[in-house]
Amino acid sequence: MSSPRDDAHMAMDMDGMDMSHSSSMQMVFQNSIATPLFSELWTPRTNGAYAGTIIFLIILGVVFRLLLAGKSLVEERWLDAEMKRRYVVVQGKIPVAERVSTDSFSKKMTLTENGVEEDVMVVQKKQLHLRPWRLSVDPVRAVLDTCIAGVSYLLMLAVMTMNVGYFIAVLGGTFLGSLLVGRFYNSEH
Repeated sequence: MSSPRDDAHMAMDMDGMDMSHSSSMQMVFQNSIATPLFSELWTPRTNGAYAGTIIFLIILGVVFRLLLAGKSLVEERWLDAEMKRRYVVVQGKIPVAERVSTDSFSKKMTLTENGVEEDVMVVQKKQLHLRPWRLSVDPVRAVLDTCIAGVSYLLMLAVMTMNVGYFIAVLGGTFLGSLLVGRFYNSEH
């Protein structure tokens, strides 16, 4: 006669739900060179293949930082181009100079540099300025954002393998990429 515990264990085995054998994800760091990356097909079997995988992850980390820096640079270029656009005064509308002088958020101040004084108006930004959708900008922005998300998810999956080498490679690629182009990355964009 079997005990209720044996019956429950057999039922779990028959249903294929025995968690002790079916779970392949380890919750501790390990250093096996035969750790799959992204699929079972990409499983290094030799030290050279493992080293190649590590180099790939370092390069992927650098590419991630390059994409962030590149997006920041093009966002700045797009904003500069937008600010240089010419705006037309419409009949019956108050000119900007008059609106600024009567605006409650503006203050008259004096700017001094090297003994030269200049009267200026300092205007506080009172509302969010939404930039218009542009065919020349927004599809490129969407592609860049998608590439950044894709690369960051691949890096996250590499870290989630819990392989120490992969983890250090991702950190190394992040460090190297930030060292190379970190000064171009602006977190505001």
